Amino acid sequence: MAKRTLLPGIIGLIMTGIPVYAHHSFAAEYFESQSMSIEGDVREFQFRNPHAVLLVDARDAGGQVQVYAAEWAGAGRLGRMGIDTTTLKPGDHVIVTGSPGRNPSEYRIHLRQIQRPSDGWSWRMGRDGRR
Repeated sequence: MAKRTLLPGIIGLIMTGIPVYAHHSFAAEYFESQSMSIEGDVREFQFRNPHAVLLVDARDAGGQVQVYAAEWAGAGRLGRMGIDTTTLKPGDHVIVTGSPGRNPSEYRIHLRQIQRPSDGWSWRMGRDGRR
């Protein structure tokens, strides 16, 4: 009986010491070969991991204001590029370009480029998927 419980216990102990890292493919969530742009005002900038999210109030194709969620890189990577929690503030007018979400009713976009026309600030992902 002790052998039956000892082995699973040891395996469990070993497994708790192994860091688990899961990352989804953006291609599973977005049409990466397509591009779209939205223009609107920042509602909220969630500077977090695994991906920062920019919520933007923008008009959809029918002219209705929707809250778009623009998924960006992680906070650590953005921080290394000089982007922090103060880079984008509620009310900032922005133009976001990226890959549309696979479910149009979710109003999601994988951010590839962002511009803030008021002061000329911009960010763009490089051809290799990096800045």
